[in-house]
Amino acid sequence: MNIFLTLAYLFFIGSLLGWGLELLWRNLTLEKEKWINPGFCTGPYLPIYGFGLCVLYLLASLERFQWISNPFWNKAALFASMAVGMTLIEYAAGLFCLKFLKVRLWDYSNLWGNIQGIICPAFSAAWAVLGALYYFLIHPHILSGLDWLSRNLAFSFFIGVFFGVFAVDVAHSIQLTAKLKRFAEEHTVVLHLEEIKAHIRAGHLKNKVKYHFFSPFRSQYPLSVHLKEIAEELEQLRRYSKK
Repeated sequence: MNIFLTLAYLFFIGSLLGWGLELLWRNLTLEKEKWINPGFCTGPYLPIYGFGLCVLYLLASLERFQWISNPFWNKAALFASMAVGMTLIEYAAGLFCLKFLKVRLWDYSNLWGNIQGIICPAFSAAWAVLGALYYFLIHPHILSGLDWLSRNLAFSFFIGVFFGVFAVDVAHSIQLTAKLKRFAEEHTVVLHLEEIKAHIRAGHLKNKVKYHFFSPFRSQYPLSVHLKEIAEELEQLRRYSKK
């Protein structure tokens, strides 16, 4: 099957499953603001996981070359390469958003060995574990799914629909990002995306206004109002820390 269609299918599956995994992780680990739509996009998908699944699939496909004769060490090298690949994707996405968009998507600053709060050894190890789980539990099903897709190419229509909706969503997210970047540069701050959404959600709950899960930035007030309130809170923290 065409490699482009294969990667498009994997991106489609990975983005959807990654969104579900992220939402489940938040619900199990966070004490507050569990049910907030993760990421920039409105829809139930996270592109970073889509790219991640493509990388995991490509790396797993290289195993047939048997770079290391010992099966155990060959698997260990494979899982290590998966951890490195996923960590690089995480770092590239986080650094781009931090440096160019002035927005922090996640923050590992409180974890040991972190680099710029974007990556850390703990999560790199978690990526290795997830890589192993992918290889043993998911990769065989991915291969079966690709075989099914090659015999049912009509399904590619739905993949095309997904990318159409995704493109519109990304265009909307770019407009939102431009507003956040402009505000961050004017106030010389780095905005935490999840804190903004949590702030808006808290305002909805306080005023007993319906909160839109798939539109976390939607509010009865302009986004600039929420950003100014967050900036004031940050300024208060700065003053407190100097005392």
